[in-house]
Amino acid sequence: MSTRPHGTRAPSPEDAKAQLRASIRKARLHRSERRREELALLLRDYVLAVPEVDQARCVSVYASRTHEPGTLPLIEALHARGVKVLIPCLGDGLQRGWGTYIGADDLIERAPGRPPEPSGEFLPGDAIHSADVVVVPALAVDSHGTRLGQGGGWYDRALEGLSPTVPVIALTYAAEFRGPDELPLPREAHDLGVHAVITPQGLTSLTA
Repeated sequence: MSTRPHGTRAPSPEDAKAQLRASIRKARLHRSERRREELALLLRDYVLAVPEVDQARCVSVYASRTHEPGTLPLIEALHARGVKVLIPCLGDGLQRGWGTYIGADDLIERAPGRPPEPSGEFLPGDAIHSADVVVVPALAVDSHGTRLGQGGGWYDRALEGLSPTVPVIALTYAAEFRGPDELPLPREAHDLGVHAVITPQGLTSLTA
């Protein structure tokens, strides 16, 4: 039996996503810098333990902003192995593309609130097709592979046409993963699923 008050409607997937984003972003603000750094090291170790990552020659990883699950230790570890690391970039006219990581000092925040980007050559959107593994940001993930992003649809568009054999791995904090016994995330037709989620507690394979 529904417990929704008479005359009210369930929020649309778009509204439900907006409410979840606001709640999760607020919760992320309460982690200290030291704790975020500790968790970033755990995430790095779990990602590096993935067999496909261990064998990869090219991996795409987002450059994390302050309150996102941290990726710089992972990026530096991959780079030290000789792995080519592709990082999302915005080109002229907000083109979606990629840049190649060459070092932490090269990452530039081109505008307030935007993720840091490499300063070198802007690579077109299809450069992502050279990646053996793609690591994506997420505000939340559920057991069906549904990923809640920041709301711009950047990765949903960027990953179109990616081979289904390329693992797409989302990073979140433990409380942001909804297991099989929890309410699934709202999902729309354009939402692309992920194959696995890694939290500071480990990796969970999913049905994307």
